[in-house]
Amino acid sequence: MSVRPLATAEIVAVGTELLGTTRLDTNSLFLAGRLGDLGIELRAKSVVADDRGRLRDVFLAAMSRSDLVVLTGGLGPTDDDLTREVVAGALERPLSEDAAIVEHIRARFERRGLRMPDVNRRQAMVPAGATVLDNPNGTAPGLLIDHGGQIVVLLPGPPRELKPMFDRLCDGILGDRTKGWRIYRQSIFVAGRGESHVEEIAQPIYSRWTKETPPIETTILAVPGQVELHLTLRGTRSAESECRLVAARDELVAALRNDVFSIDGRSMEEVVGSLLRERRMTISAAESCTGGLFLTRLTDIAGSSDYVIGGAIAYSNSLKSAFADVPSDLIDRYGAVSEPVAVAMADGIRQRTGASLGIGITGVAGPGGGSPDKPVGTVVIALSADGQAARVRTFSLIGGRQQVRFQAAQTALDMVRRHLSGY
Repeated sequence: MSVRPLATAEIVAVGTELLGTTRLDTNSLFLAGRLGDLGIELRAKSVVADDRGRLRDVFLAAMSRSDLVVLTGGLGPTDDDLTREVVAGALERPLSEDAAIVEHIRARFERRGLRMPDVNRRQAMVPAGATVLDNPNGTAPGLLIDHGGQIVVLLPGPPRELKPMFDRLCDGILGDRTKGWRIYRQSIFVAGRGESHVEEIAQPIYSRWTKETPPIETTILAVPGQVELHLTLRGTRSAESECRLVAARDELVAALRNDVFSIDGRSMEEVVGSLLRERRMTISAAESCTGGLFLTRLTDIAGSSDYVIGGAIAYSNSLKSAFADVPSDLIDRYGAVSEPVAVAMADGIRQRTGASLGIGITGVAGPGGGSPDKPVGTVVIALSADGQAARVRTFSLIGGRQQVRFQAAQTALDMVRRHLSGY
């Protein structure tokens, strides 16, 4: 009899605390990555409270749709640890105590000079036909159930227990059931274009790939300051599959041209830092509305002292003059949020610090302070380089205060990237 291959999966995270505001289900991120390594498509992720009826409903729904269902959490010794009992009941598999598990738990307590509480015996209850998964890092063993070709995996919640346990499964039974497939991924990060403009260029290209066998799926995601394109291909473990996806990525990169700033997962600040280091150049900044965020992002990268000299947060008009040598009559004539003032800030901070490049950022981050001529979201960014005409541009950014500040810093970094790249 042929063994049913594992092509699709769902994750169910169990725990009322995960539905609140203080705890996140980070395990699902790790599991999704490992499933992708195996070529198993993750169809859905759910979070469910410690409630028998709700957990049973979510579990059975997942079983109706997927080859593999992974449940995390709810394997502890307390009354609200229900995963083991609910799954056993839903699959009509009676539970029985495994003496070896009891002795393992008892020995673990004794090594710490403690007596095993009787409530821990419930962690030794095993559904009929289940395979026990050793847990050297905790008391709760995992469980694997082959239910008519479908696989159900129960994992403890603590990441230090869950991760090595699932890794062993991926290297063993789960990996053996994928028929040599895996999921390949490529990502493209774009700046300087909105989501709809990126879609206008990319859609005629990626729409062809959906009709191929196997298809390449493309997801476009807009986040503040950038647009991301994620390409996914579920194919055989071969150089051909990987080369095909790389060729697809390169076709989109060619179409989007200079707006692509990363194809290797690096952030904008990492890309800019590498360019500065490669060209042996330094940078300083005079920031107003971004409040130091531009330099903070650059200096978040290890080794940034190679190219970041420093700068000033010149929020008030008087400090724009004091720290960046902006003439006060220039501010009086054009206003603090203006292209002449931004250029003067960039020139002044570059000359004061001796940096190769100077950045000036001034704007209205909101929620107040806007005017009909310069509404909230108006940001002016200038780049100064010795012996060259300054680059300066006025932007209209959208969103709340934090979004405007982040986008302003991102846009300033992108201006540096384009300058260093000769765009």
